[in-house]
Amino acid sequence: MLAAHATAPTYPEVGATRGGRLPDGYAHLRRRVHLGHGRAVLARAGRYVLGWGSQLGTGFAVYPHAPAEPGATVLLRLSPPGSRWPRVVIPCRVVWTVDESDRIGFGYGTLPGHPECGEEAFLVSMDDAGEVWFEVTAFSRLAAWYARLGRPVALLCQYLAIERYLAAVAAHCRDPRGDGA
Repeated sequence: MLAAHATAPTYPEVGATRGGRLPDGYAHLRRRVHLGHGRAVLARAGRYVLGWGSQLGTGFAVYPHAPAEPGATVLLRLSPPGSRWPRVVIPCRVVWTVDESDRIGFGYGTLPGHPECGEEAFLVSMDDAGEVWFEVTAFSRLAAWYARLGRPVALLCQYLAIERYLAAVAAHCRDPRGDGA
């Protein structure tokens, strides 16, 4: 963890997922899901997202586990269920957060040791009609030798992870048992 703290993001366009045009030279991905209607849904989903709920709900462990805040360095860990494969440790840094009346979320960028190079953003927003959406935006290119070697598998894994992020937040918002974040 100390080594990750001492490093800089592996790409120069830090913060580019915050809004506007994504940088050239990367694969781009934007996916969103409708969560419901109203401020209570926005607040509930926003707390969940800032608490790393989309990652935790997808099977990642987050270390250290604390709400996302700018400059925080985290290690995402993934152990494929039921396998003897080693855990994949993915170092990231939170590069921006937003907590406004109509938008809540954050973006994190890759650090050395991450299998990709780029940034992902997780944003809950409410439109003028009061509809609440969760959007994942990413720009990336494969960085690790094993990711480049298994390019089709690596790209499929990224796509599936993003679909699972969307599903985790949507499921959390549908859960009638309370916050449980």
